[in-house]
Amino acid sequence: MNLPIVWHVLGWIMTLEAGFMALPCAVAVIYGEESGWYFVWVALLELLIAVPLIVNKPRSNVFYIREGCVATALGWIVMSVMGCLPFYFSREIPRFTDALFETVSGFTTTGASVLSDVESLSYCMLFWRSFTHWIGGMGVLVFLLTVLQMPGGSRMNLMKAESPGPTVGKLRPKVRQTARILYAIYFVLTVAEIVLLMAGGMPWFDSVTTAFGSAGTGGFGIKNDSLMSYSPYIQWVTAVFMTLFGVNFSFYYLLLYRKWKQAFTFEEVRTYLLIILAATGLIILDLRHVGLAPADTVRDAFFQVSSIITTTGFSSVDFNLWPETSRTVLVILMFIGACAGSTGGGIKVSRFSVVFKTMFKELHSYVFPHSVRKIKVDGKSVEHEVIRGINVFFLTFMVLFTLSVLCLSLEGRDLVTNFTAVAATINNIGPGLELVGPTGNFGLFSDFSKYVLIFDMLAGRLEMFPILVLFYPPTWRDTLRRRRA
Repeated sequence: MNLPIVWHVLGWIMTLEAGFMALPCAVAVIYGEESGWYFVWVALLELLIAVPLIVNKPRSNVFYIREGCVATALGWIVMSVMGCLPFYFSREIPRFTDALFETVSGFTTTGASVLSDVESLSYCMLFWRSFTHWIGGMGVLVFLLTVLQMPGGSRMNLMKAESPGPTVGKLRPKVRQTARILYAIYFVLTVAEIVLLMAGGMPWFDSVTTAFGSAGTGGFGIKNDSLMSYSPYIQWVTAVFMTLFGVNFSFYYLLLYRKWKQAFTFEEVRTYLLIILAATGLIILDLRHVGLAPADTVRDAFFQVSSIITTTGFSSVDFNLWPETSRTVLVILMFIGACAGSTGGGIKVSRFSVVFKTMFKELHSYVFPHSVRKIKVDGKSVEHEVIRGINVFFLTFMVLFTLSVLCLSLEGRDLVTNFTAVAATINNIGPGLELVGPTGNFGLFSDFSKYVLIFDMLAGRLEMFPILVLFYPPTWRDTLRRRRA
């Protein structure tokens, strides 16, 4: 293991985070809040630790997927620990575990909160809380790749370890160009949403923080009722942009470079949009006897479907009060998630698509034992390694999910609360059902359960394996052997 390059990357991550803290400082100046000083002290602390790591350059800059996973997992942990300190030092979130939970939830774009009164936070803390969504949405390492000089193979290993989805391809010949294109699209869509929200009369602060939550598909609201009290126009704009940020960003790249045919034959995007339409239609039918106006029913159904499938977690209504069929549809959407290569979480539409095609291939082989069929996506055969990786992902997901639900059950709460709490965190969604529904929060859990859910959030955002690599003894075996020698 090339640990010096891992420490070097961690140094850059802390430097980048220290720079990001300038924005909540600016918000504190605008609103005359003394809480902004806590960001200054934490930023200086990060620089104090980071500068020696950056200055002490490693002899070898090349590292493989193992180093990429370790650097990514440790980077997200360090970023979360340092990012929670302003909350904790200011005592606006007085318990360290709660501050860490809130920050991990922000960076992983989960949106699960331990706070019962969000509106009691200062403006600069609310801004930082929402800004963590925007930072984590596309990935801090993807941003780092736009500015950090590293050999191409090393960049690709970092990008694979952090980017959501079963595969990561290059949109341009150079990974650095790919990262820049992704962030350019991300930035433009965010600004577009801010402009449209402000055009609907939303205050600038609300517009920026809401756009951060939509762009990162995170869902931290700055109001205790999320987006329930905002106008129908605001809710429609937010719902549309949540849907857009759940699309594979390769689709936008193809549109950007006028490759229309390739863009509109993107199978995963078509499937994703069809799932949204079907789920929205089913919920509208299920809610027809609730007594809402048709326009409100359509808006609420589309908003919640968009919010859950993209794993954003905003709420326009307390869907915990909906009929069982509608709630079941939303729970199913929690697991499906958005497209690979988007800012959304969940298992991903592409994985489910390949799994269903694999199932039908096996059924076909039972009927026609001598036939040979290949699984294709977008007209291209899916390699065996990709199928194997997807199957292993599903198995790992099920094991972690089951163990997490078992751990939470030790506190004696109802199964629906425990099940959906784990589903909401490991899929990076935010709200669940019953006690952790849209009007509830995760503050009711013990510290032990909160750390289980923190692990789930990190595992879900990093697609399981980068975080699990940290706990796999052979990862560190050669390093320990060299130290003993």
